Amino acid sequence: MCMAGNCPLERSLSSVMIWLLGFVPLVCVAQDMYPPTARITVVDTLHGMSIVDDYQWIEDGADSMVIRWTNIQEKLTRSSIDTISCRPWIVKRLNELWRYDDQSTPERVLRGDRLFFKTKKKDDERWVFVTKENDDAQVVELLNPNTWGPTETLDFATPSRDGTYVAFGKAKGGSEDARVRVMEVETGNILPDTLRGWRQGGISWLPDNCGFYYTAYPARGEVPAGEEQYWHSVYFHRLGTPGEEDQKIFWHDEVKEYFHWISLSEDGKYLLYYRSRFNKNEVYFRPLDGPGELIPIATGFDASYGVDLIENKLLITTDLNAPLWKVCITDVDRPGSEFWRELLPETGDKLSGISCVSGHIYAAYLHHAYTKIAVHDLDGKRLRDLPLPGLGTAHVWGYWSKPEVWISYSSFTYPRTVYRYRFKENALEFYHRLPVDVDVRGFTTELVWYESKDGTPVSMFLIHGKSLTQDGTTPVLLTGYGGFNAAMTPYFSTSRIMWLEAGGMVAVPHLRGGGEYGRAWHEAGKREHKQNVFDDFIAAAEWLVENNYTRPEHLAISGGSNGGLLVGAVAVQRPDLFRAVLCTMPLLDMLRYHKFGYANIWSEEYGSADDPEAFQYLRAYSPYHNIVDGVSYPAMLIIGSENDARVDPLHARKMAARLQAADPAGEPHLLLVRKASGHGGGTTLYERIEQSADGWAFLMSMLGMGSPIQPPMGG
Repeated sequence: MCMAGNCPLERSLSSVMIWLLGFVPLVCVAQDMYPPTARITVVDTLHGMSIVDDYQWIEDGADSMVIRWTNIQEKLTRSSIDTISCRPWIVKRLNELWRYDDQSTPERVLRGDRLFFKTKKKDDERWVFVTKENDDAQVVELLNPNTWGPTETLDFATPSRDGTYVAFGKAKGGSEDARVRVMEVETGNILPDTLRGWRQGGISWLPDNCGFYYTAYPARGEVPAGEEQYWHSVYFHRLGTPGEEDQKIFWHDEVKEYFHWISLSEDGKYLLYYRSRFNKNEVYFRPLDGPGELIPIATGFDASYGVDLIENKLLITTDLNAPLWKVCITDVDRPGSEFWRELLPETGDKLSGISCVSGHIYAAYLHHAYTKIAVHDLDGKRLRDLPLPGLGTAHVWGYWSKPEVWISYSSFTYPRTVYRYRFKENALEFYHRLPVDVDVRGFTTELVWYESKDGTPVSMFLIHGKSLTQDGTTPVLLTGYGGFNAAMTPYFSTSRIMWLEAGGMVAVPHLRGGGEYGRAWHEAGKREHKQNVFDDFIAAAEWLVENNYTRPEHLAISGGSNGGLLVGAVAVQRPDLFRAVLCTMPLLDMLRYHKFGYANIWSEEYGSADDPEAFQYLRAYSPYHNIVDGVSYPAMLIIGSENDARVDPLHARKMAARLQAADPAGEPHLLLVRKASGHGGGTTLYERIEQSADGWAFLMSMLGMGSPIQPPMGG
């Protein structure tokens, strides 16, 4: 395997290693300092067009040469980032903000008084799963991942309805491949039971504890090679029997991308069956003790549906003929849509969901991306609005048959707080607040509007210090997502607070493709309309500059996953507009993304290059394919994860190689592929702090920011 210019890779490695032994400031990465990268040209012909790709060989993460190349890239990046002067302060501050004694809200079982929750000591790397027999009993430790292997994590823990058993999933290295075991709570014994397949989860216990339904992917050999990450199915496991005997309950023989799951109604009388493909789904149900034939509620994949089964009534939350969502109701013996009647009609705000708790329906709406909650009775009558603290995000949970109503609330400047809701007084009773060492009184949030390229109004949150001066010198972090119907709602982020403490501002626009304004807003940013998302983001940056909040030399952007695609695309389209880019777990090669892992399921959102029409618009914006030699691109740190089950790190590797070749003497274009990490990063608190510090240090360095305890770094 040879370098461009016929220089063998092996011969060039030693000179790079010698250079890496010395100190090189982040801004001094130059042409002769990047690891040598082989250019092996592959030409693919797609729909009559030749696609030249010099770095397909980097796609294979198991190849020894790719591993070696990636390791050298990591040493280059580490030699740069580890020497940034503010990084020690960032690590120190993140430890202060992320390490504290805490516990989650105890959740009582449906039948009985037993409580389950999680606890964490300041020095713990992972949360501990514990239980109490009742409110007055002693806490008993059940699952302590701090005593497990170095990369093992507790993925979930699902108690049975009376708390006799807990089914829990253990995963390694952030892989999301949870393997389920069952614990007997009273004794702490782990039963010998194991399950079928891999990526096991979706536990739904039967009322008599005889067993549970679960979801899993097929084991190797059960499906054609390469399709093990598809054919998601529901199985039933009976306690005390081997996993090989688990019965497949709900699946599909023809469409491998479908997801399936089963839930049991709170009263234990009915099973609900869901089959979905992203934003559309089907729902069936049947009596638990009745015949096995499924009764359709919604079929045909014409919309999205969620079903709550309360007092022999079906409450159907849907966007069918309601882009901003509505709730319909019918009796269980008349489930067909011809019998549905509107319970909560569509309003001017998007209905983000309902919670059926303590005899009332709590309807949560997104009003310009922040939460409003209305309380209704089962007849649909609106009784009141919840008194929330401000422009933030709130959630309601509890049981229909239990008196407790729990509410969590947070905003950009309001740490997550849990309340009990006192219905009679219409009042929130404080229960618990995130115990972080931070003073938020000096920060504020404002909601602004700007116009995108095509004139579409777009809203945006600005979070900054109250003493902000609009003189164009403020370091601004612009971040977004714009996809998959996901809403960018206000939430408290300690790491963003750290950015504010260092004198920065954060801007969060509500891009098309997201879920802030209903189905039409989402569809305006998907597939052939994806460029709208990038235009919205670029327009946000231009508005910040035009309104003298900042200038391009003080403007950084960040995004992860689909947000990584976002910042990768806009950095390539408007390299003059940004100083630095943090691009994490990104999709960047949009012509080949669907060929790896189970990423083909993302084609519902993006389209697939196998389709001639989709190929045209994917080729037009694919970040990797639109890099141009000789263009000066902003500084970029591109991060992938070794065990990412959703986005293969090949995208990060290929993008870094292409940028380094196209702009070798410009700003640094650095790569990190995190070991023993998944789509959400590392498995321990220490690893997450170190990984987070890398990104923040890179951005602060490139924008010339210093910590509050040191002068700015200049430049």
